[in-house]
Amino acid sequence: MTVNQISIFLENKYGKLCEVLELLSAANIRIIAASVADTSDYGILRIIVNDPQQAYKILKDNNVSANLTDVLAIVTGSEAGSFAHALGCFTRAGVSIEYMYCFSYGEKAILILRTNNRNAAREVIRRHDLGYLCESDLMKLK
Repeated sequence: MTVNQISIFLENKYGKLCEVLELLSAANIRIIAASVADTSDYGILRIIVNDPQQAYKILKDNNVSANLTDVLAIVTGSEAGSFAHALGCFTRAGVSIEYMYCFSYGEKAILILRTNNRNAAREVIRRHDLGYLCESDLMKLK
């Protein structure tokens, strides 16, 4: 029900994002989804990749500040209202969304979520029969 996300802390300097992406590219790591949040001093690149353990090792070996985090990958339709329906299930259960980003795959959308309570979020997914991906499902995406 969860997937590994890598959060990479980047100095807010010209070329830093490209340096990290080139490290991953050289190791044939495929980025499935990405999000960048920034402040005046640093940025956080959050990525879902085809081989998170290998990507994490490469980053650490190259002195890149990174963390592995479990996040939820919820499958919805891509039509209007799909996101609102899925997120509404969490809201009605009192589960806060700390951050979210998404990507499309065919006719589906995948919502990557970090919540304030992972166990309660899993219960919401079960109770509302929401679709989800696990790590092995992501590896199969082409």
